[in-house]
Amino acid sequence: MAEPTLRQLRTFLTVVETGGISAAARQLNLTQPAASQQVRELERLLRVRLLERAGGKAVPTAAGAALVEPARRAQAAIDDAVVAVDEHRSGATGRVRLGTGATACIYLLPQVLAAAKRRMPGLEIIVTTGNSSEVIQRVEAGELDVALVTLPIASGRTLNVSRLMADPLVALFPRAMAPDGAYVTAGLMMRVPLILYDVAGSTRGIVDGWFKRAGVTAVPAMQLDNIEAIKVLVGGGHGASIMPRLALRTMPVGTVTRLLRPGVARQLGVVVRREKVLNRGLRVVMDALRGGGAEDAEGRRLG
Repeated sequence: MAEPTLRQLRTFLTVVETGGISAAARQLNLTQPAASQQVRELERLLRVRLLERAGGKAVPTAAGAALVEPARRAQAAIDDAVVAVDEHRSGATGRVRLGTGATACIYLLPQVLAAAKRRMPGLEIIVTTGNSSEVIQRVEAGELDVALVTLPIASGRTLNVSRLMADPLVALFPRAMAPDGAYVTAGLMMRVPLILYDVAGSTRGIVDGWFKRAGVTAVPAMQLDNIEAIKVLVGGGHGASIMPRLALRTMPVGTVTRLLRPGVARQLGVVVRREKVLNRGLRVVMDALRGGGAEDAEGRRLG
């Protein structure tokens, strides 16, 4: 049986992403008939229907949905092949797609990216934020080149993971709610309204585990997926929270921190695909993450 071409797979993926043949054709600089022909040829080769209409959009069938990830991996392999050849050019320009969480994006990445740009001014760095699990899926699919995420992750055999830093968790209180002393236990935290990060986040899992080890279950009064919004609510006196110290380099007015007893920290790590070609731009970014422009949550130089 004849094999699908990369052009056919690229057209199919673009239709899935844009929701229509016409939009995909415009993005790929093709005519609509040419784009339609690519999809029809792919379906003929695979002997299965890949797309159907629903709500005025082109959506993948069950077979089409099964094809999406392999097609993305094929496209990622071609991207890596181009990068490997590009390594023999001047190396003055490049592009790196980096995924991370919102807290690291705000408080850690600015100095890291500045260090990378100093070393390679022509480097384009595209940053995407999301939960660690979402970011890792995009690294595996080849949509991102490198990730800075909370560990551990289910890496299997496809990813290289290296630990970067420990980021201790601390309690943040409105001053009026803060208990005496420098430390708080899970029991003390249970006495105040809790404003915690969304359950989908890796940090929330660490917080829940801390409570569980103390024999209690945290029942938050509010949970949000934005650490900055949580800080605003704590500053407004609506409750207390537990969050990474990295997020508290700027603190809301009228708030204080307390250390957790026993202490707990999240581990941040750098993740890339094992087969990823480490071109100059990616090496520059990874070097910056590992110590060229970052400090840990205690203000210590990384590396």
